[in-house]
Amino acid sequence: MPRRSAARLGFVLKLIGKSLRPATGAQHKPVLVDPSDLGITFIGHASFLLQVAGLNILIDPVFAYWLILVHRLRKPGVRIQDLPPIDAVLLTHAHMDHLNFPSLRKIIRHTRKLTGKAPIAIIPERVEDLVAGLGFSDVRSLDWWQSTSIGGVEITMTPAQHWGARVFRDVHRRYGGYVLRHGPHSVYHSGDTGYFPIFDEIRRRLAPQTALLPIGAYSPHGFLHVHMDPEDAVRAFLELDARNLVPMHYGTFCLSAEPMEEPLPRLLKAAKDAGIASAVDPIREGETRIFSHRRTTVSHLPPRSMPSRLKGTGSAPLEGFAH
Repeated sequence: MPRRSAARLGFVLKLIGKSLRPATGAQHKPVLVDPSDLGITFIGHASFLLQVAGLNILIDPVFAYWLILVHRLRKPGVRIQDLPPIDAVLLTHAHMDHLNFPSLRKIIRHTRKLTGKAPIAIIPERVEDLVAGLGFSDVRSLDWWQSTSIGGVEITMTPAQHWGARVFRDVHRRYGGYVLRHGPHSVYHSGDTGYFPIFDEIRRRLAPQTALLPIGAYSPHGFLHVHMDPEDAVRAFLELDARNLVPMHYGTFCLSAEPMEEPLPRLLKAAKDAGIASAVDPIREGETRIFSHRRTTVSHLPPRSMPSRLKGTGSAPLEGFAH
């Protein structure tokens, strides 16, 4: 076996080995918010439930415990059966840790059971064939800077520095992030992205006030082309000129070589060094953050013990399958 191939195989086997332990963490019912408020519930990894304008919107919902051979290390903070009826599912790209077929099918069945109607899907262009047969009531595809509206909520796809292939050859698939805006509320979910000169333009065009930014899967160094490290996330946040930074894409799946416990402390240090420590808001799995139209912020987590989401082992990458 060539030396490079042997090294890659060893890397993948190390990743798999470090994933083979029970998932930890507690699960909670999401707190339902007033239609005039914005609710952000962290499910885990890059998965969120957003409540805005009376709508329930999921972004990159992955409830699966296995991604082929990689095992989830933190439980989803919310169970599908405890979700409210879902109006829309937003998918940032086709990678398996963001677009999970079993999770999507269960979400559709759950919402149909509650309301008799399936949610719609909003996806990047050229991902239509992956979701066409799942049972969504409508599928809307967007390219960068294109927008659609649901119930008065404007949803705009934003550029990202990543790639969209689900397998090695379908490189035609698009990818991106989203900004959701309604009244005083605006949220940016970057999807997977490396740092690149786009965040100031997102600020000028869309002015998101809350930024959900990835901080993990940055090692080895070559991964920084497609993922941000904590310092990159702080830099992006400053260019966005947002009010709140919610970190994501860390602590759930072993996808890269940095220790699982490293990203959040690095982010907190970088934020302190940049003078924005008070803006960083690490929402725990199952926790709902409520942003009032009066611009006050409330955190709600049911009164149960929540073990630290930083407990874990080191990690390693699986190139081309998940991140």
